[in-house]
This record gives sequence, structure tokens and C-alpha cells, in this order.
Amino acid sequence: MFLYFYVFIFVFGLCLGSFLNTVIYRLKTGESILFLRSHCPSCKHTLGFFDLIPLFSFIFLGGRCRYCKKKISWQYPMVELATGILFVLFSYLAKLPSYLIMEQLSLGWFLASLVLNFFLISILIIIFVYDLKHSIIPDKVVWPGVVVVFMAYLFSEFSQYSILNTQYLILAAALAGGFFLILVLVSREKWMGWGDVKLGILIGLILGWPNILVALFLAFVSGAIVGGGLVLAKKKTLKSQIPFGPFLCGSTIVAILVGEKILDWYLGLLG
Repeated sequence: MFLYFYVFIFVFGLCLGSFLNTVIYRLKTGESILFLRSHCPSCKHTLGFFDLIPLFSFIFLGGRCRYCKKKISWQYPMVELATGILFVLFSYLAKLPSYLIMEQLSLGWFLASLVLNFFLISILIIIFVYDLKHSIIPDKVVWPGVVVVFMAYLFSEFSQYSILNTQYLILAAALAGGFFLILVLVSREKWMGWGDVKLGILIGLILGWPNILVALFLAFVSGAIVGGGLVLAKKKTLKSQIPFGPFLCGSTIVAILVGEKILDWYLGLLG
């Protein structure tokens, strides 16, 4: 039974990942996300059904547009695949089907929890890719995320089955947002941007305390490793600016999935 559930979640993730690609592209162009048919970014030709099958269309078309033969960005299949995998990983680690059966969670709350969690993972994916491509964290994605998190907390039963950690969420948001605010003011936006402050507030609300510490630690460590590697490879210099949003989003997803286990491991080392 659970196998069918995870297969469905994976396929759903692939399809939603295709939509996330549309959102990422049209946030930049200003085109309507809902009321304009999908088209090739190069030749603008309207795409048909067989051009839009998540992941498989990219493979069958050889990574090129059917009409103009221009290369299709690897972003499209990678976002689709990542969304499907992350949805399955979250559902498995959170044991949501088990909650539905063993703890007699109502189907309504179960579905609401899935929608909430998948929404938050989706906006983190959008911010990850958009900031990586354009070095901008879009307000149109961050602020709706903040609003949704607050609405979720109005219904306290969500927190028992969702990725949200209700412990000291305001403290976590203030810590992350305030920390980046200090970096922005001290460096005069050379180290961090205002988008990082807003994103810090969002991830603080998602993770709560102390999981926010895990995300911040992982973000700075991974950022230092990647940045150092780019400098050694002479693709960047010490004065180059690297978008920090992708590291924050990636680390937040890791903290969502295994943050508590990382904390337990670390505290175990301390005895």
C-alpha cells in the first residue's frame, strides 16, 4: 500500500516540478503564470502535450526543442526530478501514511499537512533556482511563504504532523533575520543582501528553534566549501559575490528532513 503512495507522490512531484519551472521562468519575464500556455523560451512556439511530459519529454526530445532545435536547459529536468525525490523523501521520513493509519489522523488533516509541507518545499526550490540564476530572492515568493506559515500556526493541529517546529518560532525568525540584517548593515550589502534577511525570517519560521541553527551552520559551511572551490578553480575571486540563497534553501531542506538527527548526533559528541 505504501509503495503505491510513494509512487503517486513521486509522479505528483514531477508534475509540480514542471509547474515550478514555469514559475521560475515567468517571475523574470513578468508573464502570467496561470493564464498563458507553455511555450519554448527560444522560439516562443506553443508546446503540445508530448512536449510537456515531466522528465520524459526532455529525454525523448534529446534535450532540444521539437520546433527550433535549440537546447533545453538542464534546469527543467533537474527541478522536476528534485521535486519528485524531495516529496518522496519528506513523506517517507515524516511517516505521514503511518500517522494516517496508526494515529487515526483524519484524511482532511492528512491532506492539509501534505499540501502545507509540499508548498514550503516548493517555494524553497523556486528561491534556490531563481537566486542561483538571477542573484535575486523574489518577494513574490518569500512573503506568501511567511503568510502561509503564520496561517498554519493558527491551526495548532498542523504542527503535530507537519515539518513546522512550533518551539520558539519567533525567536528563530528573529535570530536568522536579525543576524543577516546585521551583516547587511555592517557590510553595506557587500556580504549579504536584503533578500537574505527576508529569507532568514522565512526559514526561521519554518524550522523553529533549535533547527534553525542546523540550517545556518550547514549553509555557511557549504557556502565556504563551494566558494573556496570556485576561487581555487579560478572561476571566482575573493571579491566575487556568490548568491547565498541556494545554500540557505538547500540547508533548510536538509534541516527539515534530518535536522533533529543532526542535533542529536552533535549533542552526543558533546556527551
